[in-house]
Amino acid sequence: MKILIVDDEAHIRALVEQTLEDLEDEGVELLSADNGEDALALIQAEQPELVFLDVMMPRMNGFDVCYAVKHELGMAGVYIVLLTAKGQVVDREKGMEVGADTYMTKPFSPAMLRSLATDVLGL
Repeated sequence: MKILIVDDEAHIRALVEQTLEDLEDEGVELLSADNGEDALALIQAEQPELVFLDVMMPRMNGFDVCYAVKHELGMAGVYIVLLTAKGQVVDREKGMEVGADTYMTKPFSPAMLRSLATDVLGL
């Protein structure tokens, strides 16, 4: 099982990795990317079960990555969590339109993030 963490801010990636690192004991592999283009390439190559995806990023934003995965690549089985500072209703609606499974705003609760990961992966 694989989880991909995508955020252009290194400290956010590190925080999410720290939150989920004990899942590695359950056989989960943690992957990361710092921009949308690399994220999309990794999703195609590694086929993670779960992706925590920032919205505002260089080279391709999270909305576009999510849309590409769900609609252009037809990878409906990849569970995508948009994890973003953009908390307005219009942003949440756009997230759902592009195919996000869950929309979480920053700052996030590490306990909620971990709980969501274990639920999605069936751990």
